[in-house]
Amino acid sequence: MTTVETAAQPAPPEASAQGVVVVLGVGPGLGLSVARRFGRGGHPVAVVSRSATRHGDYLERLRADGATAVAEVADVLDRDQLTAALTRIEQRLGPIEVLYYGPAGMAPGNFPVPIEAITSDTVRESSGLLHGAVDAVAAVLPGMLERGRGTILLPTGLSAIRPMPQLGQLALIGAALHRYALTLNAALADRGVFAGSIVIGGGILGGDIYAAMAKNAEQLAGAGLNAEQLAAMALDPDAMADQVWDLATARDRAELVFSVLD
Repeated sequence: MTTVETAAQPAPPEASAQGVVVVLGVGPGLGLSVARRFGRGGHPVAVVSRSATRHGDYLERLRADGATAVAEVADVLDRDQLTAALTRIEQRLGPIEVLYYGPAGMAPGNFPVPIEAITSDTVRESSGLLHGAVDAVAAVLPGMLERGRGTILLPTGLSAIRPMPQLGQLALIGAALHRYALTLNAALADRGVFAGSIVIGGGILGGDIYAAMAKNAEQLAGAGLNAEQLAAMALDPDAMADQVWDLATARDRAELVFSVLD
C-alpha cells in the first residue's frame, strides 16, 4: 500500500464521531468492512443496496459489533431512489456526516472495452457510477456545510492514476471520480468537510467482483489472468477499512492507494 499526501486538513470536532455513516452500494467486501469499522468507531450506520437479500446478514454483523444499524433498498444510480433513501435514513438516524460511495460496476455496460476501441457511446454507457457519485454528494453536502463538518469517501480503480489500457473506458470514469474527490477536498478544505479518494488496485476478498472472477474462468482469461494470479491480487477488506478509517479521521491526505500491482 502507498499513500499520496495532499491537502491536509484539521481533524473534525469530536462530536462528529457520532454522526451517521452511509455506505452506498454496500457489498460483502470493502463496503461492509467500512461500515463495520465506522460502526465500531461509534457511528450509527446505514447500508444501502439494490436488494434486501443480504441486508439481514449485514445488519446482524453490524449490530454484533455494537453499532446502531439500518438498511435501505435503493438503486444508488437512480437519483430519485437515492434521494428518497437518504431522506429516510436521516429521518431514522439523524444527519448524515460520512458518505461512502462504493457501488460495484457489474452491469454489462461497465465491462471494459479496450481503450483503442471505445467510442463516446461506450463512455456514456459506463458513466452511471460517476453520475451517481455526483448525485450522492449533491444530496448530502449542503447539510454537511451547514453543520460545518462531514466526510465524503469516493473509491475508484487503479486505472484512475496509472495507464491500464485493458480497462478502456473504465479508466476515464475512474480518473474523473478520483479528480472529483481531490478537487472537492481542495474546495472544502477550510469549511469543515473532507473528501478523499480511495484508489484500489487488486481484488477485494469477499467482494462480488472478486467472487465473480474467481468462478468464471472465461472472464478471468478475458482479463488476462488465471486463478493463481487472481489469488495473488487479493486485498483484505478489513485491513483496508482500518486505513480508510485513518484517512477519514486524520485528514492528513486526500488520497489513499491500495495496490498489489506495483
